[in-house]
Amino acid sequence: MSQAKPFCISKNEVWEAYQRVKANKGAAGVDDETIEDFERNVKDNLYKVWNRMSSGSYLPPPVRTVKIPKKNGGERKLGIPTVADRIAQQVAKARLEPEVEPLFHADSYGYRPGKSALDAVGQNSIRRKRKSSIAKTIFGGERTRTKSLTFWAIPFGPGSTDAGSQ
Repeated sequence: MSQAKPFCISKNEVWEAYQRVKANKGAAGVDDETIEDFERNVKDNLYKVWNRMSSGSYLPPPVRTVKIPKKNGGERKLGIPTVADRIAQQVAKARLEPEVEPLFHADSYGYRPGKSALDAVGQNSIRRKRKSSIAKTIFGGERTRTKSLTFWAIPFGPGSTDAGSQ
């Protein structure tokens, strides 16, 4: 008796995800299985990932937590998934990303392909310069900063082009 899997995930998708995980390297998860360990039985390991994902029975294992020192002296926690879970995540990412990426606002930078926090800072800098230029064109005068407020020195009086001075 042959029954179709509820999710159409090809074995090729799992293989490509494995190739991306392998290229990225990374540490072992809670199961202490490295990529080299995973490769020793790669055919069976990839089959298990494919079978569980395509049947809808895949459940991610716990994530290994490692504390990483911060520059300021504190620590932050880093979660390290197992090799098999990283492969499953890559399969899901490859499926979901093309569908949801077009739905994001162009100014959304967090966890987006080809975008970074530095890109967001750069775009902000460009917009601030553009806003300053536009405001000078509209209002005339020069911008003056006082504490956290920004004021525009707008020319009024004799010879000004202010509509309210007529």
